[in-house]
Amino acid sequence: MRKIIIPIVLAAALFSCGRRGIVSTTGGELTGIPAGKVWDEPTPYNMTLVTRGAYRMGPADVDSLWGFTIPAKGVSVDNFWMDETEITNSQYKQFVYWVRDSIIRERLADPAYGGDDIYKITEDEYGDPVTPHLDWKIPIPWTRNTEEEEAAINSVYTTHPVTGQKMLDARQMNFRYEWFDAAEAAKRSYRLNAAERSLNTDRPADPAEVILISKDTAYIDAGGRIVNETITRPLNSLYDFVHTRIVNIYPDTTCWVNDFPDANNEYYMRNYFAHPGFAHYPVVGVSWEQATAFCEWRTMFLQRSINRKEVAIEKYRLPTEAEWEMAARNANSNNKYPWDSDAVTAENGCYNANFKPGEGAYAADNHLIPAKVRSFNPNNFGLFDMAGNVAEWTSTSYTESGNERMSDLNPEYRYDAAPDDPYTLKRKVVKGGSWKDASTFIRSDMRDEEHQNRGRSYIGFRCVRTQINFSNSKR
Repeated sequence: MRKIIIPIVLAAALFSCGRRGIVSTTGGELTGIPAGKVWDEPTPYNMTLVTRGAYRMGPADVDSLWGFTIPAKGVSVDNFWMDETEITNSQYKQFVYWVRDSIIRERLADPAYGGDDIYKITEDEYGDPVTPHLDWKIPIPWTRNTEEEEAAINSVYTTHPVTGQKMLDARQMNFRYEWFDAAEAAKRSYRLNAAERSLNTDRPADPAEVILISKDTAYIDAGGRIVNETITRPLNSLYDFVHTRIVNIYPDTTCWVNDFPDANNEYYMRNYFAHPGFAHYPVVGVSWEQATAFCEWRTMFLQRSINRKEVAIEKYRLPTEAEWEMAARNANSNNKYPWDSDAVTAENGCYNANFKPGEGAYAADNHLIPAKVRSFNPNNFGLFDMAGNVAEWTSTSYTESGNERMSDLNPEYRYDAAPDDPYTLKRKVVKGGSWKDASTFIRSDMRDEEHQNRGRSYIGFRCVRTQINFSNSKR
C-alpha cells in the first residue's frame, strides 16, 4: 500500500504548484510559459531605424550608355538600426586611441616597464581568480610619471627619421578579436553528433567519418609581422568555430597619393586624418578588414560599458548589400537615388549630393573632396550621404552574378576568403559612389567592388545593428 501512496502524493504536489510549477491550473488548457517583460530597445546613439520592407534589388532600369546587365530581384529585408552618417575621422580615432591605450596599459603591467599590477584585474569581487584583463578604471599617468611609466608610454610612438616629427607608431596599432561562427556551426553537415548529420534514414551518416573544418587563427611573429592563416583540422568541438584575427587598424593615409599619382595631394595625406579641422569628415583609407574590426570593437566597447553579461546586445556589423540598398532607396523600387526623383539637383538648382557632375568638376557642388557629414539633406529614413561623398563597404562578397546567388529573404552572399585564396575572391561589394564619381555611379541601385585589404581615399563605411524588439515598429 505504501508504494502506491507515494506516486499519488508526488502527482498531487506537481498539480498544486499553479503558475510556479510545471503544470498550470487553467483547466488543462495550453497557455504557454510566461514570456516575461517585453521591452522596447532604445535607439542606439547616432543611429536611426530602417524598418522592414520589400523592394526590387538591382538597377531600376538599364542604362543603355553603360550597358548594365545586373538583374533586378524582389527581396525583403527585416528591421535594423543604421548609423545616420558615415563613420567620421573623430569616431575612428576613438578606436585607434583605444588600441593605443590598451597597448600602453599592457606595458605598464609588464615587468620590463616596472610591472605595476594595478593595471590588471586578476580576481573578481569575491576574490576568486579570473582571466587577467586590463582595468580601464586606472588612468594612464600621462604626466608626473616614473621613468618606467614614461618608457611604456613612449614605446607606442616613433620619430620620423627625416623630419624628426614624433608620431604614433601606426605599425603597432594592431587589434586582435575572436568571433564564433554560429551560422556555420548550425549547418547539419557540421553536427558533432553523427546521427544528426543526415535525416535520410536510408543513408545515415557514418559515425566514423572525419569531418574537416577550416579555422582562422592569427599571431604576431618574432619580426613583429601579423600572420593570419586558415588551418584545416578534424571537427572536435564547437570551439572549432571560434576564429581569431589580428588587423592593423591605422588608416592608409597614403591613399591620397596612391589613388591620384599625378596630383598634388600631399596636403590631404598629411592632414585629412590627423588635423582636427577634418574631425567630422568621413574616415577614408580604411579597408574592409579594418571596418569589420571596428564593428567588432564597437560591440565589445558597448558590452563592457553595460558590464552585465546577462544583457545581450546584437553585434554592430557592416550592412549587407541588400540592407544598404533598401535603406538608400527608401525601400522604394522606383528610386534610383536616396531622394524621390531622378534629378541630381534640387528645385533651387543645388546639388543633392557630393559627386563629380562633369569632367574635372569636383568643386561644382562646393566640395572638392569628401564633405563634412550632414552637409546634404537626409533621405526619408533620416540617413545622410547615402549617395556620393564616400562610397561605403558592405559585408557582401562580390561576384559578377550579383544578387542571383542570394536568397530573397534577408539576402546575403558571404565568402570568407582564406589568406592563400586567389586575390579575385577577396572582393567585397561597395555601394553609393563617391565624391570622385559621376552621377550614374552614385545611384543607390548600382554596385561596385574593391579588394578587402585596400583602403581608398573615396571609400568609407557605416555600421548597422539588427533590431532586437520590433513589435511596435511602424513606417
